[in-house]
Amino acid sequence: MGHKKSEIKSVSGGKNEADRIIIFDTTLRDGEQSPGASMSLEEKLQVAEILDKMGVDVIEAGFPIASPGDFESVRQVAKIVKSASVCGLSRAAVKDIDRAGQALRDAVNPRIHTFISTSPVHMKYKLQMHADEVLEAVTDSVTHARKYTDNVEWSAEDATRTEHDFLCRCVEAAIRAGAGTINIPDTVGYTVPEEMYALIDMLRERVSGAEKIVFSTHCHNDLGMAVANSLAGVRAGARQVECTINGLGERAGNAALEEVVMAINTRNDVLPYWSNIDPTFITRASRLVSAVTAFPVQPNKAIVGRNAFAHESGIHQDGMLKNTQTYEIMTPESVGLKESSLVMGKHSGRHAFREKLKDLGYELAEDDFQDAFRRFKDLADHKKHVYDEDIEALVDDQVATAREAIKVVALTVIAGTGGPQKATITLDVEGHHETREATGEGPVDSIFNAIREVVPHNGRLALYEVSAVTAGTDAQAEVMVRLAGDGRTVTGRSADQDTMVASARAYVSALNKLITARDNRPSGQVIRVVE
Repeated sequence: MGHKKSEIKSVSGGKNEADRIIIFDTTLRDGEQSPGASMSLEEKLQVAEILDKMGVDVIEAGFPIASPGDFESVRQVAKIVKSASVCGLSRAAVKDIDRAGQALRDAVNPRIHTFISTSPVHMKYKLQMHADEVLEAVTDSVTHARKYTDNVEWSAEDATRTEHDFLCRCVEAAIRAGAGTINIPDTVGYTVPEEMYALIDMLRERVSGAEKIVFSTHCHNDLGMAVANSLAGVRAGARQVECTINGLGERAGNAALEEVVMAINTRNDVLPYWSNIDPTFITRASRLVSAVTAFPVQPNKAIVGRNAFAHESGIHQDGMLKNTQTYEIMTPESVGLKESSLVMGKHSGRHAFREKLKDLGYELAEDDFQDAFRRFKDLADHKKHVYDEDIEALVDDQVATAREAIKVVALTVIAGTGGPQKATITLDVEGHHETREATGEGPVDSIFNAIREVVPHNGRLALYEVSAVTAGTDAQAEVMVRLAGDGRTVTGRSADQDTMVASARAYVSALNKLITARDNRPSGQVIRVVE
């Protein structure tokens, strides 16, 4: 065994190919496994398009064997993506790999990503397989995947808790079978940067054929070190980072794409690497993923949080006025963030609104544009200043609800100290209007009870959250509703100047997802994976 340093090849701009970091985005697969973060096919296509535009190298579009819906999502993403490699995940099983190969048939550069657990605890309790059986499965799965594509990635699930000798044997088996990328996941977010560095370094030194393949990291954030661990792997020689927009993912999430990319861009003195990512797409991608999953970004989230470039402290503000570099290590513009604008109002016409949407990164079909413009004019009639954030919330809300089978048509709420609180709601249910009235413990409860009268269901309210899109008493309210039922958790979000209307729409949005998930899932089939 031994490792030879690969030859350095120069690329345009004086950059070395050996220093390029391949960005593998798994928002559509691992990110969507966050409880409540399920996306519709249309939403997945929107996310895939922006990932492709921003320069993501590999888009993991889903887990085709999991359900007919997942298969179709991967198939459709493979059709529309123009530049990135589209990837499908599969377990080390012939039926999984065949399903992935079929879903990726139309991809420009298809990749099959197959995996199996290698840690003692996983092999004993999850797989109930002996080490020799796992080794055989590694060889067989990679060999079978190669029948569909030369672009095969193999992952050792729970690699950071795997015995080193056995991990080396598994990696060597995958390389001999033809895998071009070897992923070393920190599946449970257990490791620390020093350990990740040592692990990648050890594999590169000990594994025969290591110089011929790309090592990858896939780090979870259970201890808050996913990005640090990923970058430690890069420093040790890994040249692919698996990550998600906003750090979306199961449990505490994954390494955040925006943090990995901007850490490299900002600290290129100590991280002398580069990627194909155009960072000016980061803010737009973050907001789109947040909108379609209804997972709000925490205000103090690095790079994309609402407060990431905000300064309230008097000392900080004084420094910023003198020189922005006193407290900003990157510019808002570098990640596609523009200062809030007040130029839009009730007198703005279609042309100005269309240009504003382009500035904010939206490209809408004509019917969608006309609907968005109508909603903008309605908002402008009631709100003195229309900020960029208002327009983004309006369009994101429209995108999220445009194709839903159930829609809010009308709502009347009676509330106050005297009681009883009562709501009358009219819903459009697949083209038919249904009106019901209900009371409750407060106006929101009465609204939700009225919706349940129209559409009976077994969903349980798991979360109700209200926030303001902008400042001021005339600000739009953004409401998030999470429903749990049928073994699923789904989330809906909506924005409106009327908090009660936003609440009704958010609940209905979540209800649409709950019903869709229930009706589309094959009987008895529940497949979830971690890495």
